[in-house]
Amino acid sequence: MLLIERHLLRQFAETVAAVAIVLLLISLGGLFADLVQEIAKGKVPATLLLSQLGLRSIRFLTVVLPLALFLGLLLAIGRLYAQSEMAVLASVGLGPQRLWRPLFWVALPVVLIVGLAALWLAPMSEHKARDMVEIANRSFLIAGLEPGRFVELPGKGGVMYVTELSPDGTRFGHLFVQREVDGRLDIVTAQDGNLKLIGQTQRYLHLNNGFRVEGALGNKAFRMMRFAQNDIRVPDREADDKDEDLSATPTTKLLTSGKAVDLAELNWRLAMPLFAGILAVFALPLARSEPRQPQYGLILFALLVYAVGMLMLMLGIGLIGNGRLPPEFGLWWVHVPMLALAAWLFARDGRLSRPGSAS
Repeated sequence: MLLIERHLLRQFAETVAAVAIVLLLISLGGLFADLVQEIAKGKVPATLLLSQLGLRSIRFLTVVLPLALFLGLLLAIGRLYAQSEMAVLASVGLGPQRLWRPLFWVALPVVLIVGLAALWLAPMSEHKARDMVEIANRSFLIAGLEPGRFVELPGKGGVMYVTELSPDGTRFGHLFVQREVDGRLDIVTAQDGNLKLIGQTQRYLHLNNGFRVEGALGNKAFRMMRFAQNDIRVPDREADDKDEDLSATPTTKLLTSGKAVDLAELNWRLAMPLFAGILAVFALPLARSEPRQPQYGLILFALLVYAVGMLMLMLGIGLIGNGRLPPEFGLWWVHVPMLALAAWLFARDGRLSRPGSAS
C-alpha cells in the first residue's frame, strides 16, 4: 500500500470511528431511558442497570455501525473534494478509483463486526440479559433486598423488611411486609421463610410462624391472625411483550426452523452486514462535490439513502414473516438493486475530469 493510501486509510478510519462513537452514545442514551422506565415498572431490578445496558447495547451495533461507516466515509471523502485534495491526487494519477483500497480496508472490519454481532454476539447477549433478569426473580439479593433496610416491592406493591438473608438470596429471617390492596392495609410478620417461584412470573413468599393484621384504611376494625405457614404473592412484573421477540434465539436454531417468522429473523441478520458493505460502495460516488460546495446536502441525501434502504429491508422482513414472500427469495431484491445503483453512480459520477479537459 502506498504512503498516501495509508494516510487516507488513517483519515477514513478516524472519521468512521468518531461518527460511530457519537451514534453509539446517542443509542446508549435512548437505551438507558428505556431501562430506567423498565426498572420503574418492576421489569428489571435496579442493580442490573449497568449489566443490562452493556448487554443490550450490542444489538445496536448491527444498526449503528452501517450508518457510522456510511456517514464517516462520506465526510472523509467529501473533505478531500471540498479542500481540492482530490484534484491534486487525480493530477498525479491517483484518481477516485485508487480510493477503493483504503475504503475496502476500512469497510471490511466494520462489515465483519456487524456480521459477528448480528449472527452471534447480539443473540447471545440478549439471551444472557434475559437470563439475568429471570435469575433476579429467584433471588432477593439481585433484586436489591438487603438485610436491615426497607425495600419497596415491584410495582409499588408495598414495603418489605428482613433482618437476615441467606447467601443465595432465597431464604430470609424475621420478615415484615406492609401492603395496601384495594383500600385495605395488610401487615405480615414472620419468623423465617423462603422465596418460591411458580412458572416464569409468579413469585411467592412462603412464611413460617408469623402474624397477619388486616383491615380497611380509615377504619379501626382490624383483625389479627396467627399462622404456622402462609404464602404471600409478590406483585408480578408488568407483562412483557417479548414472547414473539426472536432476538435471543441462536442463529443455528433459526437455520433449522421452518417457521416463517424464524426465517424472517434469519434473513434480517444476514442482511445487515451486506447492507453495510453496500453503503460503503455508495459512499464514494455520493461524496463527490465541487470545491467550496456545502456538505450538508450530501449528509441529508445519505440519511435518505440509509432510511430508504432500512425501510425496504424491514418491509421485506415483514412480508417474509407474514408468509407473503417466500423465505428462499430472501432480501436479494433489495440488495441487488442498491448495489447496481451504487455501481452505476460510480461509473457515471465517480470520476474526476482529466486535468486540462475542462474549458
